[in-house]
Amino acid sequence: MRDTSRRRQEIIGMLSDQGSVQVLALSDRFGVSTQTIRKDLAFLEERGVSVRCYGGAVAAGVIGVVDEDPVDAKRGLHMSEKERIGRLAASMVRPGDAIILDSGTTTAQIARFLPEKGDIVVLTNDAGILNQLMRRDNIEIVLLGGRLRRKNMAFYGGQTEAALDSLQVDRLFLGVDGIDLQRGITTHFEGEAALNRKMARVAREVIAVTDSSKFGRTCLHRIMGIEEVNMLVTDAGAPEESLDQARRLGCDIRIAE
Repeated sequence: MRDTSRRRQEIIGMLSDQGSVQVLALSDRFGVSTQTIRKDLAFLEERGVSVRCYGGAVAAGVIGVVDEDPVDAKRGLHMSEKERIGRLAASMVRPGDAIILDSGTTTAQIARFLPEKGDIVVLTNDAGILNQLMRRDNIEIVLLGGRLRRKNMAFYGGQTEAALDSLQVDRLFLGVDGIDLQRGITTHFEGEAALNRKMARVAREVIAVTDSSKFGRTCLHRIMGIEEVNMLVTDAGAPEESLDQARRLGCDIRIAE
């Protein structure tokens, strides 16, 4: 037990100094199995010291990891801003468009304000958005099915990504968990990051939608850089310095008043 405690203290020190550690390197350093190291990293994650990632762990404080709220809690946060953003983003959709609505409470507001006339095709992996649009006669819905993640009531996985093969859409409306000019657009869930990248590849235009509270936040899994986003729709509370930097990277900024 003493060796275990000492080893874990050393790993904490390495996380503090280096920001991340790798399972194989730790196994060689301490002369223990990779299974033992994974148990150490699970122990440290439970105590908020680090977050596990593929092949190792990252110090929670270094990347500014924030906890993900359940979807029911998210619905009540920054609702007036999300409504304005949703209304503005929805006004960009034209009859005949095929769009992707990523999962999220802001993209749900886009669904709410989509045009009531003219045929529109909406692809989504979000069960809530599906339910919201079911009675809209002018909207053809394509559900990207797969494995349901109940925390946000959306579908992910290989089956979800495969549903996008051979498709081409006009616009992707991408929800945001964290946005940072250096680290880009990030999310809490690895499966979401992979799906979002696939969505972006089949869209002619990528439009990120986020309220200003997400600026400066970084989650574990990177989706894409700001320079890969065509347009960013946000509210008036977004930091002007960040918006100026995004413009310099070629991102069109729209403010929902």
